[in-house]
Formats: sequence, C-alpha cells, structure tokens
Amino acid sequence: MVSLQPPLCDFGWKARPFDLLGVDGKRYTLENSRGKNGLLVMFICNHCPYVKSIRERIIRDTREMQQLGINSIAIMSNDPADYVEDSFDNMKLIAQQYHYPFPYVWDETQQVAKDYGAVCTPDFFGFNAKLELQYRGRLDASRKDAVADAPRDLFNAMLQVALTGQGPREQIASMGCSIKWKAEA
Repeated sequence: MVSLQPPLCDFGWKARPFDLLGVDGKRYTLENSRGKNGLLVMFICNHCPYVKSIRERIIRDTREMQQLGINSIAIMSNDPADYVEDSFDNMKLIAQQYHYPFPYVWDETQQVAKDYGAVCTPDFFGFNAKLELQYRGRLDASRKDAVADAPRDLFNAMLQVALTGQGPREQIASMGCSIKWKAEA
C-alpha cells in the first residue's frame, strides 16, 4: 500500500463533467449531483484502510452538508482486477451496509479520476455553487484514528463555502492509498 498526499487546492478550477453509473442503477452527472450551494466530489473505495477508518465521519459530515445545500458524490475509480473488494457488486454492498447518504458511482474507465487529477483515496474536491474548486484537503485533524474533538477541516471548509462561496486559504492535504490504475495496454 502506497500512502500519498494530493496537491492542495487550485482555487477556481472548474469541476469537470461526468456521467457515471451509481450502485442504485441510476446515472449521475455533474449537473444532477450538485446542490444549490455546492458539491463535494470524493474519490473513495472499499478496500483502503484510510477510507475505512473515516467512513462514519464522511457519512456524518455529508449528511450535515446536505442541510447547508451542498450535495456529495463518491466516485470509485480503482481497477478492481487486483482489488476484488472494490468491485461494483461490493460497492453496492458497502453502500447498503453503511447507508451512504450520497450516490456511490463507478468510474470504470478511470477517466473522471484522470480529469480531476485524483491521486488517492480519499481525495476530496469541494466546489462552490459556481462549481469552482474551493477545498482540496483532509477530512479532519485526526487522520486515520478518530480523535475526540478533532477539528473538522472538510466540514468547516464546506460550511464556509456554503455561506460565502469561498473556501479557507489554508488547507492541509488529505492522505490515503494511491488510486489503483489499470495497467497500460
């Protein structure tokens, strides 16, 4: 397992369009995923210990963001050939087991991950109502092991985005497992 940190926020970078199949059988696009005050695009997977360790906090924060007019979508871009836990069928199971309050979609071609420059799981992209990037940082200060009263970086940043359209200028990168890219043919 390779642990990586993505680059920090490129403020104003425009969200790239996508059209991906969700575990619920519906198709999700950038336009039908966004909320009135923004959109959180998360690159996650099932097998990564970083994602597993923060799953409940992601669910808590995305539920609270919905109340702020910010929708969320989780994209799984890993190649499941070597990581069966990340298969589409297992994505369905995880989404049901944890009652994901957001669409969980499969980037089968990995093109969306490439378009976004996703590096790891988790990798968070927080956009404002104009779909301009305002946050690309960590979930919270506790990283893998939950720490009581740890500052909620992602939630607080998206609260600021919902209220002002702007994210915080100081952000700390997320950390996680590398995206599992398909072998080049």
